[in-house]
Amino acid sequence: MDRMESVDLNAAADAYATTPLLNCLLREVAEPVAGPGAAVHRLRGSGRLLRVHGGRRPVRPELRTADGWRPLAHPDLVKLVSDELRQFTGVANDELPVEIADSRDAVAALLAARAAAAPPADPYVRSEQDLVMGHPHHPAPKARGGGPAASWLPYAPEARARFPLVFLGLREDQVAEEGGAAAWDAVDALAGLLDGPRPPAGYRLLPAHPWQLDLVGGRGAVREAFADGRLLRLGESRRPAWPTASVRTLYVPDAAADLFVKFSLDVRITNDVRRLWRHDLLRLRRTDAAVAAGFAALRASGSTAAWLSDRGYRTAGFAFEELAVLVRDGLHAHVAPGATPLAAAALAEGWPGSPLAAAPDPAAWWRAYLSRVVPPALELFARHGVVLEAHLQNTVVAVDASGLPVQALFRDAEGVRLLPGAERAAAWQRLVYCLVVNHLMEIAGALTAHHPDIAPLVWPAAREEFLRYDAARGLPEIAQLLTAPALPAKTNLLLRWTRADGADARYLDLANPLRE
Repeated sequence: MDRMESVDLNAAADAYATTPLLNCLLREVAEPVAGPGAAVHRLRGSGRLLRVHGGRRPVRPELRTADGWRPLAHPDLVKLVSDELRQFTGVANDELPVEIADSRDAVAALLAARAAAAPPADPYVRSEQDLVMGHPHHPAPKARGGGPAASWLPYAPEARARFPLVFLGLREDQVAEEGGAAAWDAVDALAGLLDGPRPPAGYRLLPAHPWQLDLVGGRGAVREAFADGRLLRLGESRRPAWPTASVRTLYVPDAAADLFVKFSLDVRITNDVRRLWRHDLLRLRRTDAAVAAGFAALRASGSTAAWLSDRGYRTAGFAFEELAVLVRDGLHAHVAPGATPLAAAALAEGWPGSPLAAAPDPAAWWRAYLSRVVPPALELFARHGVVLEAHLQNTVVAVDASGLPVQALFRDAEGVRLLPGAERAAAWQRLVYCLVVNHLMEIAGALTAHHPDIAPLVWPAAREEFLRYDAARGLPEIAQLLTAPALPAKTNLLLRWTRADGADARYLDLANPLRE
């Protein structure tokens, strides 16, 4: 790479990393000086003025000084954010600035890798692998645990990676698992992809993520199990799996075993270390069964909405979380005939050829999108006591040949909450944040960025969709939602700065666009 290419990649990495950090700073610890949408913001910690450019994707921050507006390079912005948070919260944190810098450096490595790799031919896989910026309201969306790029880049979806699964043999008396025959038939079908010996008598097949095996294979109980024969290395799959946007979930689009496999990954990605935690695995079957029943009722009523079921898990009793693998339905059995599935998060971030950007009638596109995404989430809550984590990452939208949304598919039982175990008001708040703030606001912002003329129609159309559901099915929380002055927005920057638990969501008020 010559010097000019390096400069261009560094500038692009700075821009990708600056936008979500600014989004967090402006939402959580600043206020606009001249009303909503203003380019100038007063920082609440120090009272200093910050000017940005670029609307929903802010770039080029400038700090007001005695000599005028001073541009801030990415390291300067990180220092400013740290100073402001220290003053605003009274808490110091030396870890988050390092994590933010790691995220920026990871973007630079990803951009260099993408420049040398062809995009996948499958539109769905491409949509999962084109999220270069990532979460638009997280300070370090691309951090990979601080390790050298060579350790994680071969497994990065944003680098357009694909790689074989590693197959282990686990002695049967060490197996811990839950799930019906469908789950393990699918796992055993993967054995047909094994480029090596099948598990010997007395052993069960255990797929593994190669990065996770690199992280835990040489330590503690896992190392001892390899040494004493409870765990065997069998080989790799003949054909590759594709990492999806979540990094630790891989798509195996094989005719014999169309499925997703989700692994533990002992690396912090956004707010959490991405392990399959024991408590989540132990409630998985009950949660998934409740969600599946709700979607079965939806289908019986004529809805096209679908649930990608988490069929079960398998792991080793001596390394329950470290070696866990969760088996999830693939797409082929659920996607409407002739439709193309796409990750909703990619529609918000955008990529060349996105049907959102290319919609010939963007207002009709938006109404179709709303009609596919909103009613299932409301119906599961109202009739089945299921709180879908219906944010962008957990939603797949299928489009027809013209690019019009025709179906929504939802996933991830790990993030689902059930009533009455969850307190209803808190559960509704969680649903509103995931569905409206994290999801619809981002899709609406992308749509109006590409089609500015429809901006006045976007939120009235969304309001109509909620009213239509309430009139047809009835849900008392909708009236409150449509009249509330504010919606809950998660404070990812403050959460990370104060070292709160990743699952401990904290919210601030955000102006409600659904309010008439």
